[in-house]
Amino acid sequence: MKKKSFDPNRRKFLDQGAKATLALGIGAGLIGLPSVSAFANQPRRSPKFLAQTGFAQTPLAYAYNALEPHIDAMTMEIHYTKHAAAYANNLKDAARDEKVDTSKPLEDVMKNISKYSVKMRNNGGGHYNHELFWKIMSPKGGGEPAGDLAKAIAADFGSFAAFKTKFEDAAKARFGSGWAWLSVDANKKLVVSSTPNQDNPLMDVADVKGTPILGLDVWEHAYYLKYQNRRPDYITAFWNLVDWNAVAERYKMAVK
Repeated sequence: MKKKSFDPNRRKFLDQGAKATLALGIGAGLIGLPSVSAFANQPRRSPKFLAQTGFAQTPLAYAYNALEPHIDAMTMEIHYTKHAAAYANNLKDAARDEKVDTSKPLEDVMKNISKYSVKMRNNGGGHYNHELFWKIMSPKGGGEPAGDLAKAIAADFGSFAAFKTKFEDAAKARFGSGWAWLSVDANKKLVVSSTPNQDNPLMDVADVKGTPILGLDVWEHAYYLKYQNRRPDYITAFWNLVDWNAVAERYKMAVK
């Protein structure tokens, strides 16, 4: 067999490719994005408005610093890589121990959470809540909703301003850690509520049940580095980040 000759141009191409890959990983870290290697074992990203939630943590659609000045980069990085990642990892363990079919949506578990352990409730809820939270925020968020969602808000709350007040009150009044929600109930009406800890309106143990389309994390780890004890300031800043297009898509799916 004839031995292949060494091609210096091919070696140069390979070397340049390796350097580019390394630079991409380093550069991503400098701007607050996870490095390329951080996505090596990630599942393929689901469509943005997929109605179902999986059991694995999905990559953020924006850099950690993209939501500044309303949410600072350090808070986002810690929140995503530590708190939310821990819920996803613990959920995986709970699903294995309780023989949950992870090929089915996490929503199926949430709707029957009373049948599962406290570990499943806390970590399944924590994972579901955060996956929704990341996706209803955007660096280009803010403003007001339009279309069918705007009409529904006006019909069910009187006005967008009245809805905001009701939602803010729910977030401020939640004692300790928890969430504030805008959900679609069984009658396809919009309702505002709050839940403790990592509970959510999908759960069969929730006081106010429904399909969440907007959620605000009011655990201290979500805002304390920037806002300290000023939760109301954090809640006000949140409106600058809400991606109303994403919320509207969730509303559309919920009322089908």
